[in-house]
Amino acid sequence: MNEDRMVLDVALEAGCILLKNGAEIFRVEETVYRICHYYGIKSCSVFTLTNGIFLTAGSTTDPYFAKVKHLPVGGSHLGRVAAVNQLSREIEQGKYTIEEVEQQLKEIQNIPEKSNIAKIMASGIGCGAFCFLFNGNYLDALTAAIAGILYYVFTIYINRNRMSKITGNLCGGILLTIVCLISYHFQIGQHMDAMIAGSIMPLVPGVPFTNSIRDFADGDYISGAVRMLDAVLVFFSIAMGIGFVFLMYHHLLGGNIL
Repeated sequence: MNEDRMVLDVALEAGCILLKNGAEIFRVEETVYRICHYYGIKSCSVFTLTNGIFLTAGSTTDPYFAKVKHLPVGGSHLGRVAAVNQLSREIEQGKYTIEEVEQQLKEIQNIPEKSNIAKIMASGIGCGAFCFLFNGNYLDALTAAIAGILYYVFTIYINRNRMSKITGNLCGGILLTIVCLISYHFQIGQHMDAMIAGSIMPLVPGVPFTNSIRDFADGDYISGAVRMLDAVLVFFSIAMGIGFVFLMYHHLLGGNIL
């Protein structure tokens, strides 16, 4: 019985790591099923939402036991998702005991994030590159890159002070737009639309939006709706931040932007 409960705990932990780090609902449930079945839990039922996993299972020694885990909607770390996927394949190949799987999951959970410097530089380079894709010139791309760098510095501040997601995205949209407006006002950047479109790329919730579509396609309508709502709120917050700065610029300075 103790071993069965350990299997349940390990399977649930694997599912939690996947869900917290941006995996789709079907991937979470499939991984939990595979671990339980391989280690002898024949009767297993998993119900997964965007912010929680409900797992019930039974065996010949302990017919009914259950686990529930609540997880707040967070970010993504696809390296951890890939590591759990690889671990689940190796489990089915018979490479690990349940104790070894538990240790492997602890190591996966401790996979570090990228350094702040790497994130800041990636944000700047990404913003500049996307500005080029939206027909911006070199100075537009430079402006977008600076805006992206400043935004990610601001993001680090948000994470340390636990600002709400909506407020953070609203303020991020305001910050990016102010940087682009300063460049445009002093005729450094020439294409306001390209600068704005490029600089907001770090804010765009690509993983939640894509996963919501996948969840809808798999029939997980509740999880899909939650993730879609999360993405829509981010889009709305960004738009509100940009619109607020444009409105203030027009009323205070009388400038025509686009």
